[in-house]
Amino acid sequence: MERNTNQVKQIMNERFGKDSVIALATVENGIPYVRNVNAYYEDEAFYVITYGLSAKMRQIAHSPVVSVAGEWFTAHGTGENLGYFGNPENAEIAGKLKKVFAEWIDNGHNDFGDVNTCILRIKLTDGILLSHGTRFEIDFTQW
Repeated sequence: MERNTNQVKQIMNERFGKDSVIALATVENGIPYVRNVNAYYEDEAFYVITYGLSAKMRQIAHSPVVSVAGEWFTAHGTGENLGYFGNPENAEIAGKLKKVFAEWIDNGHNDFGDVNTCILRIKLTDGILLSHGTRFEIDFTQW
């Protein structure tokens, strides 16, 4: 099991420890909503820069259980609004996101002067990863 955990961690970091587009699914009133987001993976979580008043954040506030899908990977997790991108407590992850998303972060899409520009953390709980013919069933809560 330890070998598989280390192997899965390596694959996850290689695939998603950079600017990655993933599908994020939320639910509202029993209706699923899916959208693609730019995300960065680190320590069993995806991080997304988003607008705190967006539909996805409203949906997560009411029902924090989400699903994600990426390159040969699907998972469940819990969405959490970490608050304003510029908050001092977000400085470490915000610095990483600035580097990871450097290609587009300052293209005018984000308003870092707006306190509603926030960081969404998707803490993964379980998932399935496929790599070179091997299927890994992952319990992120055991890491």
